[in-house]
Amino acid sequence: MQALIVIDIQNDFCPGGALAVTQGDAILPGVNTLMAEADHVILTQDWHPAGHSSFASTHEDRAPFEVTQMPYGAQVLWPDHCIQGSIGAQFHTGLQYDRAELILRKGCNPAIDSYSAFFENDRTTPTGLEGYLRSRGIDELVMVGLALDFCVHFSAVDAARLGFGVTVREELCRAIDLDGSLAEARAQMRAAGVTLR
Repeated sequence: MQALIVIDIQNDFCPGGALAVTQGDAILPGVNTLMAEADHVILTQDWHPAGHSSFASTHEDRAPFEVTQMPYGAQVLWPDHCIQGSIGAQFHTGLQYDRAELILRKGCNPAIDSYSAFFENDRTTPTGLEGYLRSRGIDELVMVGLALDFCVHFSAVDAARLGFGVTVREELCRAIDLDGSLAEARAQMRAAGVTLR
């Protein structure tokens, strides 16, 4: 059984947002069409508390997009974004998500970021999505959304590592491409057995 995972199509990741992905809103018509056709639809939503440790503003003399070391490893420091309850954290108004069976909020722990829909950035603390999918008998995943080289990439690799069949629809994703992150993400997804279409 297959599910569509729609990743982080939120105001802050679209043009005009705090961490805007170039043309992030251009994927909306195609994503809406895919959601209307899918048997099962799951959405993820970045949902940070104010002052999250991944925000550059919480680190003295650090700027957005610098990389720092956290107890769980390297962490990109981001502009403040997708703060719980904010307009920026809301789904884009053009996203027709009424058919979503589950909305998974991630990045809620102030001490650790969570790119993946399956694990926090320590790569061991689960979000609970795997259990939900297994209990529903879902073993094939199609992923779309923002951003291809971060949250889509980490979600796809983790899903493949957990034994799910994973396809990423690249035309329904957009990337940040930070210092070569897009090429690296594509290579890692292919190496994990993810199908890129």
